[in-house]
Amino acid sequence: MRADAPFPVSGDERRDLPLPVMIDIEASGFGKGSYPIEIGYYRPDGQSFCALIRPEAGWTHWDASAEKVHGIARELLVAKGRPVVDICLELNRNLRGQQVYCDAWAYDYVWLSVMYDAADLVPSFDLKDLRELLKHCEQSLWHTTRVAVEARLQLRRHRASGDARTLFETLMAVKKSCAPNWTA
Repeated sequence: MRADAPFPVSGDERRDLPLPVMIDIEASGFGKGSYPIEIGYYRPDGQSFCALIRPEAGWTHWDASAEKVHGIARELLVAKGRPVVDICLELNRNLRGQQVYCDAWAYDYVWLSVMYDAADLVPSFDLKDLRELLKHCEQSLWHTTRVAVEARLQLRRHRASGDARTLFETLMAVKKSCAPNWTA
């Protein structure tokens, strides 16, 4: 499999091109002033990456309701988070030239930009909307399939790399459900 080729989205033929990398970003909240606090990805080969992000000096917005969802305290980020520049450099090394997919593009694009702007870097990969990969049948099955995948995986914590894995496995399941002859 080539890691730099696009994921095929048409026809029911055997898929010989690589499957996509999924990425997820947890944030301090939603809207103005929010910033990324954790980023993770999941590759088709099972490799995953997850990092807590140490807040930059100007990143002060904190939404307690968001913390209830992701379960990450700001104090943990300050104590255990990695510097933004280190994470951006590692992402650029590991994802260079690839199309990387997320399920909340409008938010994730902004948070990724906030992160890379703080590091004074540019991503070496393209962030894409997962919906670009879904046909109508797959879209219609997405939510119920995701619930089933979450139950099967039984991930104990709501974390970025676990969410990215859930996205990947849900994509595989809906592709198979809508095109029984589809193979990865």
